[in-house]
Amino acid sequence: MNRDNLLTDPKEEIVELIADEMQQIKRKLTEIKQQIEQTQAIVDREQQRSADIATDLRNIQDNLDTVPRQDIKAKYDEALDSRFRLATMRGQLEKFQAHYEYMEKQQQLLNQLMGKLQGVGTLGDVDEPIIPGQPAPSVNFVRIIQAQEDERQRLSVQMHDGPAQSLTNFILQAEICQKLFDRNPERAAEELNNLKTAASTTFQKVRDFIFDLRPMMLTDLGVVPTVRRYVDSFKDKTDIETELEILGDERRLESHREVMVFRSIQELMGHVRDYAGASHMKVRVDLSGSTIKMLVEDDGRGFNPEPIFSGEEGNLDSRTQGLINLKERIEMVGGSISITSDEGSGSTIRLELPAG
Repeated sequence: MNRDNLLTDPKEEIVELIADEMQQIKRKLTEIKQQIEQTQAIVDREQQRSADIATDLRNIQDNLDTVPRQDIKAKYDEALDSRFRLATMRGQLEKFQAHYEYMEKQQQLLNQLMGKLQGVGTLGDVDEPIIPGQPAPSVNFVRIIQAQEDERQRLSVQMHDGPAQSLTNFILQAEICQKLFDRNPERAAEELNNLKTAASTTFQKVRDFIFDLRPMMLTDLGVVPTVRRYVDSFKDKTDIETELEILGDERRLESHREVMVFRSIQELMGHVRDYAGASHMKVRVDLSGSTIKMLVEDDGRGFNPEPIFSGEEGNLDSRTQGLINLKERIEMVGGSISITSDEGSGSTIRLELPAG
């Protein structure tokens, strides 16, 4: 039987997949645009409501001695509710707008890829035959895009539910302090102390988010100090006893390789924290040769690594899917991954990456 009849033409398959993805993005952009318009209308309405309540509060302040206490309380409760709703909807609007901009960029990227595919005969190793059981290059590409979007969405939700809500509470607490200074200075001082504590906690959360998004010290100092800082922070926030070992001379690598090393270790440590139920973990980075070697070993519950290397797509859990995405990213830059793990006996994951 002719081999060409068994295998789909790689270029045509990639074009078809990209076209399907572009159609999905187009539909998503339409949906997100409608959500932006609807949310913007709510924000405008809440802004007007907040302005009206502010006017009422000024009138109450001018006539504080004659307004019933219950009416004052009701109006302040309404003001708090309005501010909370307005801050929440603004956060939602910003999330939709950021998502829309991201999807537009993906659409532009796919347009460029489509143009290259339709304009030239090859793109990298597209003309090489697809091996049965292994995903086509375009499948990897789409999966990586989805993984990036999932990560951005997770951080967006965390920012909205964490620091953004805390900042809203800061405004309310500051207004309470302002009202209490003349009437109850001791209570005002207590509220200010609570505000200071909350601000310190929120500031640390914001720093953690910034570090997760892009640690500045990775650019300034390199991957080894960044990994050390991340491991120290990890030990402070978890009950996992974590040991870090650095082999070879500390040296700078190309920027994208330093990012790849740090993100790989960060992701593997996150998997141990979220899925392994481990009490001890060992992290090793070896910079002594022409190949960067990384190891993350834990004494947790272990898992079946077979789906990661077999190309099976059915019933994958979050940990397995995340490791598949990591494997594809590592292999795209000429690296490799090996996993030793059994149910109930921990895991050892080794990564190798050309030093460049």
